[in-house]
Amino acid sequence: MKIRIDLVQMRAEKGAIDANLKAVSGFIAEADKRGVDIIGLPEANITGYHDPVKYPGAIIATDGAEMDALLRMTRGRKPTVLAGLIEKNPAGKPFITQIVVQDGKITGRYRKRILGDDEEAGWFCAGSEIAVFQHKNLKYGIAICADIGCEDIFAEYARQEAQIVFLLAAPGLYGDQSTRDWRSGFQWWEGECEKYLKNYAKKYGIWIAVATQAGRTIDEDFPGGGYVYTPDGRRLYATRDWNPGAVHLELDLKNIRVSEI
Repeated sequence: MKIRIDLVQMRAEKGAIDANLKAVSGFIAEADKRGVDIIGLPEANITGYHDPVKYPGAIIATDGAEMDALLRMTRGRKPTVLAGLIEKNPAGKPFITQIVVQDGKITGRYRKRILGDDEEAGWFCAGSEIAVFQHKNLKYGIAICADIGCEDIFAEYARQEAQIVFLLAAPGLYGDQSTRDWRSGFQWWEGECEKYLKNYAKKYGIWIAVATQAGRTIDEDFPGGGYVYTPDGRRLYATRDWNPGAVHLELDLKNIRVSEI
């Protein structure tokens, strides 16, 4: 089986929903031209990754106007879109959610299960479900950022016969923005992915693809990083640097090959 995927290193300003959706529209249009099957967009790419108390207007519902705009972008187009948002939770703190959108409809969602630190745990509610998604004959899973440290998530996807897991992330970088060393931030996240994902891929016989927020926002920077790990534990693709953009890849699942398209 061969599938075509896009991994998007996107700058997503906090609270700038219209601007973020405009950028997503461009990525979807280009992916459609290239015959892409699945677009992996980073964690919270629609709303930006933010403190929900500071940006209450950027906590959105999956049946709201913002989602209607995204659904219109996908209508009549081939790619399945994995898009991230801070999701309104009527019962309490919001979720960090990745939704699955296909041809103008939301067909699934995954809510981040592992909250990365005390600050994130204070802001958000953790998800509880792990269920595979399907694109034609392909079964796949979704994980979000700090989920990287939870092997059980990847093991469960393998148990449910997922062939690939998309890890969609926005790991904020520490330190003064004015003296930011982008290379060290990029290398740090690359190291985290190497530390965990090559082992999960080999142990559970799954592909893992990573897409990460990139660039400077109003009060936080993100490192970028797009990677593909194969079921034999190799990393067969890595983005060259931390600059925003999309990579277009074809994965030959049977012969374990990755090529740019």
